[in-house]
Amino acid sequence: MRKLMAGLMGGLVLAACSTAEGPTPGDAQAVAPGAPGAAATWSNAEKVAIGTSYEAYDAGGQYSDASPTAPISKVWFSMTKDRITEVMWGLIHEAQIREIRFLVVGPDGIIPAETHAVVPYAGDDGRPSAPASELVATGDGYQLRQLVFTDPGSDTLLVSLRAELQRDDLRVYAYIDPALGNTGSGDFATVRDGALHAFEGDAHLVVRARGRADGALSVGFVGVSDGLGELNAGYAETLYASTGAMPGNVGMLMEVPLSDGAIDGLAEGQLSIGFGDTFESADSHARSAVEAPLSAMFSKYVAEWQAYLNSLEHLPALASVSGDEGQLAYMSAINLKIMEDKTHAGALIASLSNPWGETAPADTPQTGYKAVWPRDFFQVASAFLAMGDEDTARAAYRYLPKVQVSDATPGNTGVTGWFLQKTHVDGTLEWVAVQQDQTAMPIMLGWQLWQAGVISDEEMASSYQSMLKPAANFLVEGGRVGLLWNTEFEASLGYTQQERWEEQEGYSPSTIAAVIGGLVTAADMATTFGDPADAQRYLEAADLLETNIENWMYTTGGPFGDGEYFIRVTRNTDPNDQALLGDNNGRTGLPEDQIIDGGFLELVRYGVRSANAPSIMTSAKVYQSRRREDNLRNLYTFDEGEKMLFGFRRYGNDGYGEDGEAGTNYH
Repeated sequence: MRKLMAGLMGGLVLAACSTAEGPTPGDAQAVAPGAPGAAATWSNAEKVAIGTSYEAYDAGGQYSDASPTAPISKVWFSMTKDRITEVMWGLIHEAQIREIRFLVVGPDGIIPAETHAVVPYAGDDGRPSAPASELVATGDGYQLRQLVFTDPGSDTLLVSLRAELQRDDLRVYAYIDPALGNTGSGDFATVRDGALHAFEGDAHLVVRARGRADGALSVGFVGVSDGLGELNAGYAETLYASTGAMPGNVGMLMEVPLSDGAIDGLAEGQLSIGFGDTFESADSHARSAVEAPLSAMFSKYVAEWQAYLNSLEHLPALASVSGDEGQLAYMSAINLKIMEDKTHAGALIASLSNPWGETAPADTPQTGYKAVWPRDFFQVASAFLAMGDEDTARAAYRYLPKVQVSDATPGNTGVTGWFLQKTHVDGTLEWVAVQQDQTAMPIMLGWQLWQAGVISDEEMASSYQSMLKPAANFLVEGGRVGLLWNTEFEASLGYTQQERWEEQEGYSPSTIAAVIGGLVTAADMATTFGDPADAQRYLEAADLLETNIENWMYTTGGPFGDGEYFIRVTRNTDPNDQALLGDNNGRTGLPEDQIIDGGFLELVRYGVRSANAPSIMTSAKVYQSRRREDNLRNLYTFDEGEKMLFGFRRYGNDGYGEDGEAGTNYH
């Protein structure tokens, strides 16, 4: 990484280092054949790195032109071990690129990389200090390094390349697979003014390279005329200037201009991909980035992230007890902040990925995990508070009314007060099942922030009346739900339509733990803000649940261990009746006393049970046992040579996991 910095700071010397002559844009044929191309999917979700520019809030806690870091860059990227995967622009869930691959090609075709490595950017203390990982690919006769980051001052993705090419006949190509408008099947592409241009509707991207513009530029349809097939046999010779009038799944190819680098023996290149609502705006971003000093953009990118990390009051203390000198703590702080939208301040998503993306069709827009779940949201917002980022925690709390069901929720004909299962960051409805823990957690978050002084008494008094009291009332009173498909469920105290894993209804330890925590904290706020009758009502409901935790969800005649342990979920208040759970993820439902998960530990997390309570101790022993048949176990070990790794299945009989043979997202 230090050598990389030396190369960046030295600038790019625009002298060709290869004598091989390639086809020029003038050689391109008019329209690529093969529309609409192969079926579009998303990319691999095994991310090794994600990134975006750090942006600061304005005085009102929003992202705007008045923010200290304005203009706001709204580009995010993700990477697997060997390529750049989904790149988002606009809202955080709006993918515009499926993947970007850099390929080293000789006269006989693509030379595959034999090894891949990921090198996170680290500061002088050795800790991660900015989301700027470098992908390193090593193959026969070459090593290629790709440093990926975003321009803090524009909507532009930047890739700095360093290539050690041991043969004069090697060329480096960039392959870009657009997915504009968050779909992969409706794109158009052209070669235009020495650049690659793709668009769908009002979403445009332009790819430009620093250096000479006489290398291969081509666009085509994936699987037919995108150039990859030809590269497998040699250089790109058949070039196309346009994909024509029919939209489809398009791919774009560019021979990357390389120049002599600041470090002997290395060639350097740079790609910039600008985004905008017109060709002109996207091209302006891309062109400005390739003309500006790369080192200055990278230095600003790093400096703004370092300033953010330095502002986290509690992060050094967390790092000091981490056992790895803060590596994971600092990287976690960066990654959590990355996963906030920059149009809707405080909108925290679950993950910057589409699960099993290779199997997920991309012909219609999908958010995948790039969406708001109040459960994940609560955990992330609480982490910001723990790190000392009060501003983001506050912004997150103030965002929550956007995802609470009210009389104004489009199409709602049922009970109000509950929080939506899954939404886009702008509040657009996506999944609408009732998960009671997701309604309790915003109450706990508000109470946490109020206790910490992040939310004032005045603001909390108002927020309690408008948001938290309706949520607590829903938990206690329930009622008929009426939203989209969900019009038959009758909510009641403690009985959830879906538990923590979004699959089964009933009474669940993880859900009950959160509901008790939500009601107790709601009662505290009700008492403070002059609502004693409701405070008493909330506490009575919480007490009813607490006194029945073992009665309802702790089997005393189960088939494992000594027969006593918390089960994942029960359909009624009898944990010993062996009621069948529903089928899910390709698996037939089994008796409830055969299915264990770690949800009972939430009872400890929220202070409902002590860690050494008998029911917790016996359940933990069974949970960690490896004596059960493989399908019903939770704990697994993996021998990785010098060290043994541990992993936990979500629950017994869980089918949610990739089938390596069939490639499906469950087995």
